[in-house]
Amino acid sequence: MPRSKKGKRGSSKPGSLRQEVLQLQLSAKAPLKGVKNGLKGESAASDDDVASDILSHYSSASETTSVLEEGTGGEQVDEQTAQEETEDKLKQCIDNLMDKSTKTRLAALESLRQAFASRLLYDFLTERRLTVSDSLERSLKKGSGEEQAAAATVFALLCIQLGGGGEAEEGFKMLRPILTAILMDGTASIAARQSDLIKSLALLESVFMSSYPNREGTLPTPKPGSSGLHSAALQAWSLLVTLCPASRLTVLLPLHLPKLQACLQSSDVNYRIAVGETIALLVELGRDIDEDFEVDDSETLCECLKSLATDGNKHRAKNDRRKQRSIFREVLHYIENEDFTEEKIRFAVENVYIDGWMRRRIYDAFKEILESGVRHHLQFNPLLRDIFGLGPPLILDAAVKGNKISRFEKHLFNSAAFKARTKQRSKARDKRADVM
Repeated sequence: MPRSKKGKRGSSKPGSLRQEVLQLQLSAKAPLKGVKNGLKGESAASDDDVASDILSHYSSASETTSVLEEGTGGEQVDEQTAQEETEDKLKQCIDNLMDKSTKTRLAALESLRQAFASRLLYDFLTERRLTVSDSLERSLKKGSGEEQAAAATVFALLCIQLGGGGEAEEGFKMLRPILTAILMDGTASIAARQSDLIKSLALLESVFMSSYPNREGTLPTPKPGSSGLHSAALQAWSLLVTLCPASRLTVLLPLHLPKLQACLQSSDVNYRIAVGETIALLVELGRDIDEDFEVDDSETLCECLKSLATDGNKHRAKNDRRKQRSIFREVLHYIENEDFTEEKIRFAVENVYIDGWMRRRIYDAFKEILESGVRHHLQFNPLLRDIFGLGPPLILDAAVKGNKISRFEKHLFNSAAFKARTKQRSKARDKRADVM
């Protein structure tokens, strides 16, 4: 099917540690809502209070500590006192990771998850990374499925906190074998396996390819809970595929695109959506290395996408139908015309532009695990700023902090960011061409 031609898209290719950190985003697939529901009794309540106190302090002081403080010395003392109190509560949460009570450990993991997601704690965690890693290792080895999933999520956040240095790599290498063992253990809980998908592309493929059609072209009947696991594995795989060189992509694309097209008929709406987004991402990667790239039997694919984009099946939930139609309209428009609706993420005086399926997959992975803290990390976390081509964190004075910056000055900030992003994408495109 003909499509309009646009310039090739590029994407940054992170280094080995960044790949490891991106792999750890798989931990975001394990929802921890059940943790709160299971925390009852005095011990759990006290730990929830700790989490509430920590986040309350973060919400009031998250911006003030990143700029040069003005005012009296008394205000600085108050801020220092509040910081010390918060760190004392975090230390208590870390100590509670070794508690004999499962409820206490789960409460501590939830408190740390919220704190790590909402605030940059590099200095605090650098001094305690080994203690935290050892405690998480214990939870991963001996904990229940719920505790394993929670520990894996906290470990992913720990790596994001430690950034691109050797500290995160050291912790990753220590816990990677344990996480891999959980993933490959068919008797482990679905929640634990779903949150620990970190081994490699091949390991992830071994999980979601069980949803592929058989030799007769028939889709297998999914086991209870397996669709969520397949979705997590597929999304994690697509995240790692964005790092692959062209030589590897030329093998992966023809292998997976036809099988994924068949999976668009899956009975699970969330898996269908994950499949559709992955197809769009793979096509974008194909066009990145060859502007004339076309999907085999694209007419059949587009007919299937049109059907899903206009699905009015009354047997499906109304919200499911609406979500499915919206996603598949986007996928169809991209396959046919290479159209992508750009999204602008604003934080402080800066913006991140989500202008392609690859960039959306990476941003969504961080958003899932950092939740409402993603903008704070985009503003201050060097790792995220490097991945999204934002450069070093900006040093903003009190006028900027108070949103007193003029529109023209904001325009200058955004223009500089756009030029840096364009330059980065051009370099990435050259690197992919070199691999070919």
